[in-house]
Amino acid sequence: MATFMCSSLFLLLLLCCATNSTLVTSSEQSNDYLISSHIVSHAAAERQTHFRFYWHDKISGRNQTAVRVADAPEFKKSISTNFGDVYVFDDPLRTGPDENSKLVGKAKGIYLEDGLYKIELLVAINFVFTDGKYNGSTIAVLGHNEVLTTVREMPIVGGSGLFRFARGYVQLRTYLYDQKIGYSVVEYNVFVNHY
Repeated sequence: MATFMCSSLFLLLLLCCATNSTLVTSSEQSNDYLISSHIVSHAAAERQTHFRFYWHDKISGRNQTAVRVADAPEFKKSISTNFGDVYVFDDPLRTGPDENSKLVGKAKGIYLEDGLYKIELLVAINFVFTDGKYNGSTIAVLGHNEVLTTVREMPIVGGSGLFRFARGYVQLRTYLYDQKIGYSVVEYNVFVNHY
């Protein structure tokens, strides 16, 4: 009798395990694009990494790194901002504010002037690292940048390489802005949580 109960218990346990390991339930079969759905173990320790680097952006002149690709000239007559202007950039990320400081990556993306009455940007950036152990990894940032505010904050929305499943935020402050030559340097403090 005890052997029969152990066998029955083992069979029941085996059936439960088989049922739980099914990747797609019958109600999900209509989603033919669903590859798998399962609970992810968070046994790996999440860490927070803090970077500080300087984004060097040149919108005109020699060695230009950002270019305006669209504008809205009808607004220029009635408002004091560049509302509607869209820029694409491929800017160096350096360890310091000096143009000759060490290059650690590139900031690639777009920013568009979305402030009708004050200077505000919608920014989509990929920080592409080119130095050391982070070479080839990226951090993606998407957010609102109220340019004339001393400290701004934008969310980290993802990443790749060593920053897969990244989340966190960046704080930025303008270190230098020279309107005459179209050059700005922005200090970025990046707080990224990753596994």
